[in-house]
Amino acid sequence: MRRWLGPVLFGLIVAAATAWGAIAYAPYGLMNVAMERLGQGGVNTMSYGNLATPERQPVVRPSPDLAYSSCPYDLSAGPLAIDLAPVPGRYSSLSIFDAATDVIFVRNDVAAGGKPYRIIVARDGQAVPAGVEVVRTGHDRGIALIRLLLKDPSEIGGLEAARRESSCAPVTKLK
Repeated sequence: MRRWLGPVLFGLIVAAATAWGAIAYAPYGLMNVAMERLGQGGVNTMSYGNLATPERQPVVRPSPDLAYSSCPYDLSAGPLAIDLAPVPGRYSSLSIFDAATDVIFVRNDVAAGGKPYRIIVARDGQAVPAGVEVVRTGHDRGIALIRLLLKDPSEIGGLEAARRESSCAPVTKLK
């Protein structure tokens, strides 16, 4: 029995280390995949995605009645400004996820009073313009995701101009 104790303990240690590694690093790998799939326009630029279909699902289980706009971001060169312009009469929301896939900010059109708003996403310690709402994060990378509820998928074309009023850009490029 004693001769099995060493291999069993070794196996348990390897299993525990593997589980810890998966739990600690899997969210970062998943975020990298999401940023690749959603970053059609590049980093720190808003992409206005097409509606999800069974053939085109950039994220797991997207809702077919939501139009998604996304901004994969990288704060290593400085803060990012996200401007959201709600579409009147439509539910919309902004969710910001950090590199560990944690939600660090959420606001919908109701909470915003149906009015446009600006959020600055910045690393701890980065300078930001005075008088703006700031969301601080401990990670350089992540994704901002805007969801716009459609009453019918065919109306996406008529809402495209309104969707494009929402944007993201590095603060250094803003006037």
